Amino acid sequence: MGKALRFISISHRRASVTQREEFHIPDGEKHALSVQICDTFPDISGLLLLVTCNRTEIYFESESSDTTAILDFIIHLKAKNNKTGIRKLFDTSNSTEDTVGHLLKVTSGLASSVLGDAEIVHQIKKAYQFSIAHKMQGSLLERAMQTVFKSHKRISNETHFRDGTTSVAYKALKVISDTFEKDAKSKKILFIGAGDIVKQLFKYNSKFDFSSIYISNRTEQTAKTLARINHCNFFEWKEVLMNNLDGFDVIVSAASNCPQLIKSLPLTNHKVLLIDLALPSNIDKDLADQNNILFYDLDTISVDLEETKEKRFAAIGEVGTIITEELQVYNEWLQRAPLRAFLAEHKILVEKGIQDLCDTSSEEFDTQKIKCVTDRIMRKLRKQTNIPIPKEKIEAVITEQFSLME
Repeated sequence: MGKALRFISISHRRASVTQREEFHIPDGEKHALSVQICDTFPDISGLLLLVTCNRTEIYFESESSDTTAILDFIIHLKAKNNKTGIRKLFDTSNSTEDTVGHLLKVTSGLASSVLGDAEIVHQIKKAYQFSIAHKMQGSLLERAMQTVFKSHKRISNETHFRDGTTSVAYKALKVISDTFEKDAKSKKILFIGAGDIVKQLFKYNSKFDFSSIYISNRTEQTAKTLARINHCNFFEWKEVLMNNLDGFDVIVSAASNCPQLIKSLPLTNHKVLLIDLALPSNIDKDLADQNNILFYDLDTISVDLEETKEKRFAAIGEVGTIITEELQVYNEWLQRAPLRAFLAEHKILVEKGIQDLCDTSSEEFDTQKIKCVTDRIMRKLRKQTNIPIPKEKIEAVITEQFSLME
């Protein structure tokens, strides 16, 4: 089959929040899962786990293990309910070109639930840093990531696709503003969690200026630190666990790995807005049936912002052109892979031949001369076909090149 970069993906495109929850990979489980995958499929030389609120994707570089094998493994490992029909929720490809093309679309924000989502590239960088830290980058994956970062830079510099502010966190704050209108700034708001989304909530609050914000997190010190930095109030985690949440007008929950954290709320005569940005979901969806409660989850919150979508839609063609150009550059690099392997193998033979000549000759060869001869020979080899060159011919070329340097 040959080495290829492949992927499996479950995302908002085919799967609901509930379906995506089954395949979510918490940060604390990523290392163990990576080890398990690589132990089960030893031909995998590169692995990247991309996990966001809208997608779980596995990119892997392998000789023979294909997407069917990896998908079966993941379904067996993660699926809790009836496994019939789960396959149709996934996108997959065993083609390196298709995989890199998919990765470029994801990174650009073309495949995001919020068109042009600016946060996805940071999530991919974080995923790739994890791969590097665990020595799982692989040559095809490494080159693909270089292509990803180059295309991201071009999109930012050459198009209007990044204009305006769009992210799930920004949308959540916009929903609060739109729901309560002129009274929004005075509403009592609780942020639950302390991860990237909550940090983005604080970042974008400068545009909304909500003044009565509380934060709670299972690690108390982390919540207190964020409260101090962002000049807001700390709320006890034990109160969240007991669902003692009376008095809050808005609850935005984004705590990792806390399914069904909020199961009940006191009956109230005033409007309460619940926004669940977590995967697995933090808030029981049945609360949406309670009077005076408005409920949003990741699927309902991710609708394009009116003030930015026009520019972004107009720039889609330009983004597509950049992706096509960068994918072509990647494919040209990929097609030269046999030549690179040929040259790498023969460079070892050249260096050994030069060393043998130096060892048997009475003449002293300086380092600069040896380097110059090596470079000349490698330039000659670049013009050859990929057919292995006999050792005797390499030795003859070495002798010839040294004589020319006299």
